[in-house]
Amino acid sequence: MKFTLSWLKDHLETNATVDQVVEAMTMAGLEVEHVDDPATKLAAFSVARIVEAVQHPNADKLRVCQVETKDGRLEIVCGAPNARAGLTTIYAPLGAYVPGSGITLEARPVRGVVSNGMLCSARELEVAEESDGIVELDDALAVGTSAAEAFGLEAVIDFEVTPNRPDWLGVRGIARDLAAAGLGTLKPDPVEAVKGGYPCPVEIRVDGDACPVFAGRLIKGVKNGPSPAWLQQRLTSIGLRPINALVDVTNYITYDRGRPLHVYDRAKMVGDVIEARLGRGKAEAGSGEPSPAEHHDEQLIALDGKTYDLSSEMSVISDANGERPIGIGGVMGGESTGCSDETVDVFVECAWFDPIRTAQTGRTTGINSDAQYRFARGVDPESVAPGIEQATRMILDLCGGEPSEVKVAGKAPAPPAPVAFDRAYVKKLSGLDVSDARIDEILDKLGFKVEAGKVTPPSWRRDVEGKADLVEEVARIEGFGALPSTPLPEIARPPGGALTVRQRRIRDARRLMAARGYAEAVTWSFTRREWAEMLGGGQPELVLSNPIAAELSTMRPSALANLIDAAARNARKGFPDAALFEIGPNFRGDQPADQWTAVTGLLAPHAPKHWTKAGGDPLFELKADLLALLDEVGAPTLQVVQGQNAGWWHPGRSARLQLGPKVVIAEFGELHPSVLKAIDAEGPMLAFEVNLDAIPEPKKKGVKTKAALELSPLMPLRRDFAFLVAAGTPAGDLVRPILGADKALIADARVFDVYAGTGVPDGMKSVAVEVVVQPREKTLTDGEIEGLSNRIVAAAEKAAGAKLRG
Repeated sequence: MKFTLSWLKDHLETNATVDQVVEAMTMAGLEVEHVDDPATKLAAFSVARIVEAVQHPNADKLRVCQVETKDGRLEIVCGAPNARAGLTTIYAPLGAYVPGSGITLEARPVRGVVSNGMLCSARELEVAEESDGIVELDDALAVGTSAAEAFGLEAVIDFEVTPNRPDWLGVRGIARDLAAAGLGTLKPDPVEAVKGGYPCPVEIRVDGDACPVFAGRLIKGVKNGPSPAWLQQRLTSIGLRPINALVDVTNYITYDRGRPLHVYDRAKMVGDVIEARLGRGKAEAGSGEPSPAEHHDEQLIALDGKTYDLSSEMSVISDANGERPIGIGGVMGGESTGCSDETVDVFVECAWFDPIRTAQTGRTTGINSDAQYRFARGVDPESVAPGIEQATRMILDLCGGEPSEVKVAGKAPAPPAPVAFDRAYVKKLSGLDVSDARIDEILDKLGFKVEAGKVTPPSWRRDVEGKADLVEEVARIEGFGALPSTPLPEIARPPGGALTVRQRRIRDARRLMAARGYAEAVTWSFTRREWAEMLGGGQPELVLSNPIAAELSTMRPSALANLIDAAARNARKGFPDAALFEIGPNFRGDQPADQWTAVTGLLAPHAPKHWTKAGGDPLFELKADLLALLDEVGAPTLQVVQGQNAGWWHPGRSARLQLGPKVVIAEFGELHPSVLKAIDAEGPMLAFEVNLDAIPEPKKKGVKTKAALELSPLMPLRRDFAFLVAAGTPAGDLVRPILGADKALIADARVFDVYAGTGVPDGMKSVAVEVVVQPREKTLTDGEIEGLSNRIVAAAEKAAGAKLRG
């Protein structure tokens, strides 16, 4: 939104300078973006008068001028055809930068004569696009007057309007807030109705959805043409191009009052009815049923020369008994009824259009006109009648004519409801100590109606919905600088550090995964619905009602799908050997308890080929990473269970870690090929998923130091055992009882071979276990070793049904 100081002073009685206005706007919450001050750009240029102009001795098209300037009489060479004695023009001294030509003046001879400055054209000063010679000014201007003053140029203030303040889109609204802030006095704005001399011959119809209220009147016998200089200059100063008096009036009121209007050439309208309705397709607009190839929305050639399709969601202004579109309501008029210099009779429209419908129309058509920008943010609904009266008065003053009576169709939306307001709430919410009288004064100056215990917002402030909004109004006008500076109360540091157990585990998990060579990924918390259903999710309550993209429509039950997709994208770009992890939420339902935090890791083992063919099984490497992670976050000893994983895991190459049948801490293994195929990923891929929330918190220890290290001076012993067990028995079910056979002597037990084949009965397998025995106090005798071996065999037989292989 742009305006000038003189324009502001039409509504505000003030002696403030531009800098003071900018300061007051900033303090009142109006964010000033830029101030374009021509006086700064043209500071070096001033009014001068040519005393004498003679032919240059060495050039036919140059003149040597004696010029009266603020620096005294100077000799200046000029090539303009209109350079003559007695002409008042603009002078640029040596060293000045000329913006229109991009040069800095220097004392150089021009065909043998040194020019001590320059006489400038309007184009060189960038105050006009074209010029035939140097500037010709009023002879009444004194020599030395600044160029900005001579041209009547003013500083233009440009500020950002927040979406909730459409009243700031008119200079009147800005003046109102500045008056409340103490910068001046708001001038009265009585709107006098212009009496019509005859009934309006144009019937107005409205569809409540397309346009709630529509006012119009006919003005006969206008004389259109260029608008007066003051109006053209005011529009030009804010970047608008003057067109003709009728159009310039509507543009002026749009910026002056934030009230868009439109004018139609009555001679170009068809029939005596103008209607505001929703758009419709050909099948609705005409008779008969068109073929599918012919069926499309109505179309309009707008004032910008472009053709737009008018859908059933748009407000359309039409004539010809409602059949011919002549405008897009609240957005832009049509070319067919545009006003020109030949316009004699004009129909003036002043209506109110729904902000949401207008905003959607702007997005659909790509039109961002001044009218659309204002209606989309909410024009004052009660400005319909004042708006058409103000436009009528300006048109009569500039173009003459005979107005009809005003005709109104429809009804404006209800005004804002009163808000219950206790003035003590200002102190309670903001800390400002403001008297009741001052609170009432601020609200009154902003247009609010203050009564006992209630405050009614004005029609242009529909953003005020509660007492907190009223406190904000008082605080910004009183000044945010007056807010008390009160330090926040000190909060005792919680015992055990600032991080919770969950936060500490997330931090430790992130560090460990990075240290083990995984790259952290941050993917969306939602995914494709078909992927979610494949991973046990996709319930209707987890489907987003307004997703940011069609392929991100459902809250994810697991991060696996997103990580698989990320690894597949890396592979397609030439990086197939991926190791990724993510820590984030997963969702079982739409309740708070259904959200759980997971650490998800994924390996895509596609290392480059090597002649040594070295490397272990990726599945065991993944398991080692998982166990290291669980140890880092403080998980207790867990039970390994195979054959009970969810369906997206490979049934023969996956397992779960659990505290019991109901407390599953992690699942890991190779992903099912069907899952990879559905996500368009090349296998194999291995992964794990740890439920951080399911890991019990460790018991608090009495001391923070670790127990003393115990080292035995005696040599450890190693004994190998080969057991026959059922083929489906997990190796962990054999190792656990062996470790428990004698906890004092047995230091470790590990599987080093599994065999099934010749010599092993069908349905059985041979599992070889190495047991490390660590004597503590003395060397073991043969009998003690034999007794320990018997206890190991008995424990394996009891727990896993194992038989020592002969």
